[in-house]
Amino acid sequence: MATTMTDPHFDVRVTPRMSWSALVVGTVTALAIELMLGLLGAGIGLSAIDPNGKGGASAGGLGIGAIIWWTISTILALATGAYAATTIAHTRRPVDGVLHGVAIWGLTLLITFYLLSSAIGGLVGGAFRTVGGIAGATTASASAITPAVAKAAGIDKTDVEAQVSALLDDTPSDPAAMTPEQGRKAIIAELPAMARGGAEGQEAENRVAMIVAAQRKISQSDARAKVEKARQDFVAAKRNAVEIAIDAGSKGADYAAGTAFTLFIVMLLGAAAASAGGVVAARRNP
Repeated sequence: MATTMTDPHFDVRVTPRMSWSALVVGTVTALAIELMLGLLGAGIGLSAIDPNGKGGASAGGLGIGAIIWWTISTILALATGAYAATTIAHTRRPVDGVLHGVAIWGLTLLITFYLLSSAIGGLVGGAFRTVGGIAGATTASASAITPAVAKAAGIDKTDVEAQVSALLDDTPSDPAAMTPEQGRKAIIAELPAMARGGAEGQEAENRVAMIVAAQRKISQSDARAKVEKARQDFVAAKRNAVEIAIDAGSKGADYAAGTAFTLFIVMLLGAAAASAGGVVAARRNP
């Protein structure tokens, strides 16, 4: 007769290393805590603003405070969510606690960014669609007819507009016969050619000098000097504007880079907090 012996040392129940129900509970817990702490931080930050600008928090101070608060709330939320998930999973292996914590961190991160991108994208997209619809309805007739006629005739749209403007313009060609308003319009009409430079720009500059001489009752040499000074001032202002734009772009890039690095560090801290919460829960599980 065969005898069956049972060794309690080999009676080991194999449990799955990942509990999906625990992950759902932990993710919901982390998101709820993060939302509550975010609302609390927003309330504290808004209460620190003084509408009169006397003794209130500065924009820089509010920004730094918001980053610190967001970091703390992220760490607390993810650590608590990972702890809850690992406790529900009844795992006693620290590595399994780390796995649950990292999974909670990833799910919470993806859901948070999805909610933010969908909300912001919906608002911005709706605004642009509204503006685009109004602009399109306003300019539909003008933008549709002119290119079609120009394309059918094989003529550039710019040439068509220039010819139409010339037909409707009653400004005399002689600068001495121009009124001050006509002289101003004639000078404005020559500015694009002056900006392009070259032979066309030189011709436009001579034309402007003739108009200035006739309107101001001064000699051609004095008029050329005034036009040249105005051109140099324009070039200097343009160069200054370009430098300001480049500087603003450089500062914007630095700010974006700093924000990206800050987000990266906060995400790493969140992952570490979630892993630590999972390990603590695994060691405390019976």
